Amino acid sequence: MVIIGPAWPLRGGLATFDQRLAKQFIDEGIDCTIYSFSLQYPSFLFPGTTQYSSDPAPERITIVSAINSVNPLNWIKVGNRLKKMRPDIIVVRYWLPFMGPALGTILRRVRKNRHAKIIAITDNVLPHEKRPGDKLFTKYFLASCDGYITMSEKVLHDLRQFISNKPATQVLHPLYDNFGARVTKEEARKKLGLNPHDRIILFFGFIRKYKGLDILLEAMKILRQKNAGIKLLIAGEFYEDEKPYHELIAKNDLSSLIILRTGFIADKDVKYYLCAADAVIQPYRNATQSGVTPLAYHFEKPMVVTNVGSLPELVPDGKVGLVAEPDAASIATAVIRYFELGENYFIPHLRSEKEKYSWHQLTEAILKLADDIQK
Repeated sequence: MVIIGPAWPLRGGLATFDQRLAKQFIDEGIDCTIYSFSLQYPSFLFPGTTQYSSDPAPERITIVSAINSVNPLNWIKVGNRLKKMRPDIIVVRYWLPFMGPALGTILRRVRKNRHAKIIAITDNVLPHEKRPGDKLFTKYFLASCDGYITMSEKVLHDLRQFISNKPATQVLHPLYDNFGARVTKEEARKKLGLNPHDRIILFFGFIRKYKGLDILLEAMKILRQKNAGIKLLIAGEFYEDEKPYHELIAKNDLSSLIILRTGFIADKDVKYYLCAADAVIQPYRNATQSGVTPLAYHFEKPMVVTNVGSLPELVPDGKVGLVAEPDAASIATAVIRYFELGENYFIPHLRSEKEKYSWHQLTEAILKLADDIQK
């Protein structure tokens, strides 16, 4: 088994996912190696501060940093190496059309061995932010695979616009259970220097236009006008110009209600941010699935999400959280409603619902899909 995708020393949710998936395969007795990137993004294309993690390497997982995303000669070399390895199954992550030429070329070399079954985990088929060449690159990549795993109905629908004659399976995004156990809200707030008595909602993760932080800031203006006494903790790195957000905070007189922790959040600190919040809020303009949702499930934090993409499927309204429309007034109303109901109202439903989100379900789906593929 080979997984192709980001892994340590690269950082971020994709790397975390790939490492946790590899661990699951290994725990189930399946030999698994990750082929990651020696160069994932050229520096001028990467919007954050650094692509690399300061955390130690994960234990028991072999990671080969081999793929250069912009060097065609490297793609042929890596493809030939994997072709000679003859793994039974290759699981490849696809999240951005930019990666289509590199991954599609590597996989075309591998296919020449007529042995490896290639399964793509398609996080996105159509990207959140469209660019020239997206459809061409995606079509090139998808044609190099034998089967597909999606983690939302929307992505499955998008996939079928490109590929209709190959098997595909939808699986729920497993829980991120590798950030440690829950801590009490009091302990988490003490660690982060937050007031133990405040009502705090959490916006977590990279900040990009499609995630709707600007809509949330407009909702915070409404909450301020209603004297709701609610603060917003923004924890995550800006992946675009941060100036408009600061201007919105100043314009709406929100500085006393906004807690900014806008650097990269190390893995060891993730649990404190999730556990410190009263609720997690995802005010997205559009979405496929979200890595924040399984994080919230793991730490048993209710969610307020918008009615876009697969979020309403993943967050049943009135059970594990509340669903609002992607506009400021609706989000503000949902936040007020959440605090009226109280966190404890949602916890029993969260604990029941989270049982669906196991890593074994994903590995089982991958192996079954591989069995269905004829080479």
